Order: sequence, then structure tokens, then C-alpha cells
Amino acid sequence: MMTESEVQRPKKALAPVKWIRSNLFSSWYNTLLTVVIGYLVLTSIAPLMNWLFLEATFTGAEPSDCAGEGACWLFINQRLNFFIYGFYPDDLQWRVDAMFILLAVAFVPQFIEGFPARKWLGIFGLTGLPVIGFFMIPGGLFGLEPVESSKWGGLMLTLILAYIGIIASLPIGTLLALGRRSEMPVIRGLSVVFIEVWRAVPLITVLFMASVMLPLFLPEGMSFEKLARALIGITLWQSAYMAEVIRGGLQAIPRGQYEAASALGLGYWKKMGLVILPQALTMVIPGIVNTFISLFKDTTLVLIIGLFDILGTVQSTVTDPAWQNVAVEGYVFVAFCFWVFCFGISRYSQNLERKLDTGHKT
Repeated sequence: MMTESEVQRPKKALAPVKWIRSNLFSSWYNTLLTVVIGYLVLTSIAPLMNWLFLEATFTGAEPSDCAGEGACWLFINQRLNFFIYGFYPDDLQWRVDAMFILLAVAFVPQFIEGFPARKWLGIFGLTGLPVIGFFMIPGGLFGLEPVESSKWGGLMLTLILAYIGIIASLPIGTLLALGRRSEMPVIRGLSVVFIEVWRAVPLITVLFMASVMLPLFLPEGMSFEKLARALIGITLWQSAYMAEVIRGGLQAIPRGQYEAASALGLGYWKKMGLVILPQALTMVIPGIVNTFISLFKDTTLVLIIGLFDILGTVQSTVTDPAWQNVAVEGYVFVAFCFWVFCFGISRYSQNLERKLDTGHKT
């Protein structure tokens, strides 16, 4: 006599076939689209694999070694140091490497369920890591040789811009969102003006103003480094968008939650910090992460003010006469770097959503 598990096993085996029939071959036009798209994919994979790997050049010493029809990954290998560190001195790059390691130690465990001390590593990444980076990267203190920000570049600069913008814009945006919903007219008015003004200006204009126009309004003898001005502009611009995302979460909280917190005798800040904001931020995790990803990609705009992020370093290199026809390889490398970080942020947000069960509850 067959057991229940033996009876159910054929149904499980047929599940993929059933899904394929219902989703890919459910009608004549779905079948036609499946066949056409499958043909295009299959005919594109072989040439792409040949160009990427089979006929590509990975080793060599000179540009002339890239004589095949495949990708010239030798170009990336030869200029990888510049793409990562920019003009940062070679003998001091260990400081940047140390920060990369600390960044990985703080955030890679966040993707591993059940990793010990994962919570404390995350807190370190948001609090202690920026402080360590403040002393390590520029130097000038504790016996560290100073390095001017004009020498920073490549992937290092991209991560600095994105990381500081993300860390700083979230609390500022939260305060702006609370200010926009404040019952005090002055605070509400100032918050509205700040948010609407900054959201109405493109980031490229903000960077241009911070780099070129802001020094004209500073007192004589007072100046900021170009990178510092760019970071301030990026943070303020991003905070305005973050404020609107968080305001959406605050509006989604049922009125009863506010009344219940007030009935418990909680003051404004305790009510917001313990009851309202945790729920609001949980609801808008997708919007917050989408804003973070957008900021990460927008860091490429600093090229217009003379800062060489990873895209800027690649663009400045592909024009080198010594290397011919390597622009595609350079941009593929940049796209891959951005994809790794953006996909990682997206996957972590999805895991966080599932863990916190972010559904709109009424």
C-alpha cells in the first residue's frame, strides 16, 4: 500500500512543468513570445560568453597583448589600482584597505542569518566606522601622514560619498519629516521651505553651486575643501527626499497609535521614538532603500566638479592613446561594481522586510 508521501511525490515533481505550462505556454501568443525570446537569449549567450571569457585577454604586460576579438580585461588589471584608490599615495593605501576590511566586517555579517554579534557589528558600522574613517583616510593626526582630498578617487571616493550621504541624510530627513508635521507653524514652515526648495533643484546644480558659487559668499580667508562642499550639498539634497519618504510612513500610521501613546502619558519625543517612528520607518523600508540606491548611483555626478569617482577614473583612462577600444570593458567594470553594491543593499532590505514583517496593519 502506498504511503501518503509516495502519493504526493509525483505531484511535486510535476509542479515545475505545471508552472511552465501555465506561465509560458498558456496561449498561442504566450507560446510565440516564449519561443522568440528563448531564441534571442540562446543566440546572444554564446557570443557574449565568447567576448567576456573565452576569447578575452586576462594577462599580459602591454596593450598590444590584447590582440584577440574578446574583451581586454588586461586593461582593468593594469589600471585597477587607479580605479580603486585614485591618486591616493601607494605607500598609504593600507589605510584605505583597512577601512574596506572594517566595512566588510561590519556589513557582510548582516546577510548571514544567526551570525554572532551581528547587531553590534551593524551599530559599529553606523557609528564607530565613520569616526575611524575620519581619522584614517585624511590622516594628519595620531602620527598619520596627511593626504589631501584632491588625491582621493576611484571606488574609495564613491563609497565615501555614498556612505556619508546615507548615514547623514537619514537622521536629518527624519527631523525634517517630523518638522513638516509639527503643530508649531514656524518649524513646519521652515521644514516645508527647506524640503521643497532642495527637492526642486537637480543634484548637478547643487554640486555646481557648492563647488563654484558657495566660496564667493564665504567671508574672506574662510574656505572649505571641494569634497567637503560636495558632501554637504549631497547630504542636504538627499535629506529633503528622505524626509518625504519618512513623512509617507508617518501618515500611514493609524491615528489610534498616536492617541494610545498619548494616553500612556508619553511626551512628544518618547512617543515618536518608541511608538510612531519604529512603525513608520518599518513601513517605508523599500522607499528608504530606493533612495539610498539612487544616491549611490548619483555620486557619479561629482565628476562635473573635478572629483574622480570610479566612473571618472575609468573615463579619464579610456582616453589614453596607449589603450585603444577599451571603453566597453571599462564601463562594464563600472556597471558591475555598482550592481554588486546596489544589489547587496536591495537584498538586505528584502531580508529586513521579511524579518520585520512590514505589512500595513490597521
